[in-house]
Amino acid sequence: MFRFVFLFIVIMSALEIGVFMWLGHVFSIWFVVLGIILTGIIGAFLAKQQGLETLSRARDHMEYGRFPKEEIFDGLAILIGAILLFTPGFITDIIGFILLFPITRKPIKKWMKDIFRNMINKGTITVFGRWR
Repeated sequence: MFRFVFLFIVIMSALEIGVFMWLGHVFSIWFVVLGIILTGIIGAFLAKQQGLETLSRARDHMEYGRFPKEEIFDGLAILIGAILLFTPGFITDIIGFILLFPITRKPIKKWMKDIFRNMINKGTITVFGRWR
């Protein structure tokens, strides 16, 4: 798993640098800098808004005695999206925005649930125990 994450970070960094250079050449360096700042500001606003809505829904579920499983996956996706939006780069920003909007987050939540379900079924993690 660590190798995959390390390889992903190295490849993503190289791609982001390439996009920065290409956009800086096509438009200007100020376009790139302004784009990084604007996506960070817009991303922070959206992450806060979506996070507060998700927290509110989770509280409502818990008040009625229901477990907020959808909201947990929403919160995880929003957290990852916010982290990606604070990372300088346009590719990570696109992925971050995909994770912030509820309509595009839905298929990713399904994928995340499948991963967790497979991990539980394989015994990689236990529900009421320690990580193996």
